[in-house]
Amino acid sequence: MSIFETYSNKFAKSLEAYQRAIRAIPTGGHLSRDVKPFPVSVYKANGIIKTDLDGNELIDYMVGFGALILGNSHPEVTEQVAKQVASGTHMGTLNPLETEWAEMIKKLIPSAERVRFTGTGTESTLLAMRLARAYTEKNKIVKFREHFHGWHDYASPGAGITEQTGIPQDTLSSTLVIEPEINALKQTLETRNDIAAVILEPTGGHWAQYPLQNPYFLSNIRDLTKKHNVLMIMDEVICGFRISKGGAQSKFSIMPDLTTMAKIVSGGMPGGAVAGRADIMELLSFDLESDRVDHHGTYNANPVSAAAGTATLKIIDRDPINERADELAVRLKSGLNEQLTKYEVEGHVHGTSSIVHILLDVECSCDGNMCTLDHSEITRSAKKYGPSMKIAMLNEGVDMMGGIGFLLSAVHDENIIDSTTESFGRALKAIRDEGIIN
Repeated sequence: MSIFETYSNKFAKSLEAYQRAIRAIPTGGHLSRDVKPFPVSVYKANGIIKTDLDGNELIDYMVGFGALILGNSHPEVTEQVAKQVASGTHMGTLNPLETEWAEMIKKLIPSAERVRFTGTGTESTLLAMRLARAYTEKNKIVKFREHFHGWHDYASPGAGITEQTGIPQDTLSSTLVIEPEINALKQTLETRNDIAAVILEPTGGHWAQYPLQNPYFLSNIRDLTKKHNVLMIMDEVICGFRISKGGAQSKFSIMPDLTTMAKIVSGGMPGGAVAGRADIMELLSFDLESDRVDHHGTYNANPVSAAAGTATLKIIDRDPINERADELAVRLKSGLNEQLTKYEVEGHVHGTSSIVHILLDVECSCDGNMCTLDHSEITRSAKKYGPSMKIAMLNEGVDMMGGIGFLLSAVHDENIIDSTTESFGRALKAIRDEGIIN
């Protein structure tokens, strides 16, 4: 039986759910949940175990697309959420939790002099870009190819997605996409005077799938942007509170002008934030009247998200959450490499902190942290083998990110990691037996 036949049998009720969903929702649901031939439908999650409609238990390495570094349904977080739901889900007024949430961000994120909340990570990068344009009185934003900053019009160019459909050309032209190379940025900033800001993922494009290849890249960007009076926007939607409790900026000692956040910042509930220099953030002040940067949002800093976010950040501040997740990621990388060797499959594992990526049918001599492969090789491997690996691992009871990587939490444990590496070995054998890989 093929891996896809096995999958269809194992997840039969998910197929029924998908067939119902596509009659009401394009593609049956959120784009990132689109799995061929159909996605798994999960109804319960606790810790790092998710349960699907057929009763299959899956080890969770998606952890809410990176939002759940404490695992699913952490008791301290759910207690605070339940308490707030009982008190009120939306007051339409200021709420003390908003201030407490902002104060926790200020405590942990070095550059956060002021904080403003948004509904999503996409809204955060949109607001940061608007603030940068208003502050500098310049119109262009520079971003790096394959760096992902959400789906809004200004972030879509060069993000490795269907990036032009439905977006006016005038809007597309306001974002300059360059290669993630310091010389390319140097030339751009030296030859133009209309750049408001440079935005980037500080661990590399697409949650470190395309890691930065120069260890001084971030500090070089900071030096160049300061020299040319251009703002630096550090997009920490994924790496914030994951790379360290102070984010990538704390780990790498880089002080950006603005920082965008989501996912972990709101404890798995909907929400995001922009933080940064007080003089920039104060452009949002109502005292400026018609000269202010306008920012509305019905669900910005809603009390339930504030409760989850505040509880999560307090735990991260109190406990060695990042250290534990990083330690487990090291064990996972080692185990995955052992399976590649055991089954004589050419491949490579790399990752930053608690982020782990696998690449098949490639050869790389790096140390497993900063992958030096050309981006085209990374893309080829992910597109060719990711979909099959996703299915093969689900057959083994493991839900990984797109068949290309794993996001760790602090509640995975050594036994789960070792079980996962054994599952990876069986998945390798399965796709090799079908001739998908040599």
